[in-house]
Formats: sequence, structure tokens, C-alpha cells
Amino acid sequence: QVQLVESGGGLVQPGGSLRLSCAASGFTFSRFTMRWYRQAPGKERRLVAGMLLPGGRRDYADSVKGRFIISRDNTNNTLYLQMNDLKPEDTAVYYCKAIYGSLAYWGQGTQVTVSS
Repeated sequence: QVQLVESGGGLVQPGGSLRLSCAASGFTFSRFTMRWYRQAPGKERRLVAGMLLPGGRRDYADSVKGRFIISRDNTNNTLYLQMNDLKPEDTAVYYCKAIYGSLAYWGQGTQVTVSS
């Protein structure tokens, strides 16, 4: 059974940091491109960051470049998103997604709220 379970969300003040995790199981994690998306209330789900291989190319949305870092641990089948200098506009539900060819799996999401 394929599972992607996000964790690490919560309430943080502007300028703070959070580290999201996405634990994967039920598929060959190392073969999949992994991405983080987010969806703010009333808005479309948008790509935040993505990477294929550990240490390989990483892509970021312009809005998070220089503040967020995506990484993955293929030994422990986990994807991470280190989020620094958080802003109120980063408030959203964050989802991880696994992609391989025509296969695509989503997690259930974790809420991040940036507010003073």
C-alpha cells in the first residue's frame, strides 16, 4: 500500500523556521521524482520545490528561492523541506508528491501557518 505521510507543520511567527518531512512507503522511493506543493485557502495548489536524485538538481518556485531547501534521504525513504525566514504568505497546506512516469502519489498534507 502506497503511503506518503507529511509531518512537521504548525504555527510559527514570521521569520521563523519549520522542517517538513514526508515519509514514503509502498513504492521504490529512490526511483521517483519528489516534489512539494502548497495550497493556500481559496487558491490553486502550486509547486514549491522538486528534486529527482539526492544531491541532484533542485527546482524552486521564485517565491521561496533562497529561503526553502528540499532534500531527500533515500535510505530512510523520506523527503524534507527546510523552510526558513517564513512569511505570512507561506501559510498553506503543504503536500508531497511522488512521480514516476504515469504514476503519481500524493500525501494528505500538513498545515503551515505563519502568523504573529
